[in-house]
Amino acid sequence: MTAMTCIEVWKEMSSITANGKIEFNYHRTIDMSDYLIETDLFPKHVLEAYTLWNLGKDLNQMQLSVFSDQRGGGQGNYRSGITKKIDNVVTALQGFPHSKRAVITIPNNSFAHHSNDDDAKCMREIHFRLDGNIINATVLFRAQAALIFPKNIHFIGCLMEDIAHRISPTLNLGQLSYLASILVNDRE
Repeated sequence: MTAMTCIEVWKEMSSITANGKIEFNYHRTIDMSDYLIETDLFPKHVLEAYTLWNLGKDLNQMQLSVFSDQRGGGQGNYRSGITKKIDNVVTALQGFPHSKRAVITIPNNSFAHHSNDDDAKCMREIHFRLDGNIINATVLFRAQAALIFPKNIHFIGCLMEDIAHRISPTLNLGQLSYLASILVNDRE
């Protein structure tokens, strides 16, 4: 499958899900060299605040003020334990570039109840691998709203960069194998 840019994938998602259409088992190979997609809902400063939060960083009051249910709510909060999870991936890839264990599992609740939005994380797992001086990843989403994709892809791109730079400053972002079990237009 030919890799698409992040913006091409987002436009395709938006087109497919227009008028309330639902797509099951949506998958694409995405070129991660440019993962910034600014929208009215997600201008750059909002994307940066959500990404910093999900990477386990401290935020100032101005950054915290942009958080809202409309932008993903608890389903898009991937912060819990993320620092240790990233450390584990870095260690795995440093020892074994093709490790099958360089994985971040997002939910921390082994029995997420379907009625609890905070338990029902949309992103489930992201697997990392090195191919020479390239870092690639595979991500599995339980659900993806096209409207929220810019936030998720920004987080994934920054996460890939963080891991890459901690391993070697010469690593570049490669491709993301992306799978969403269900693709919808928005969170409604």
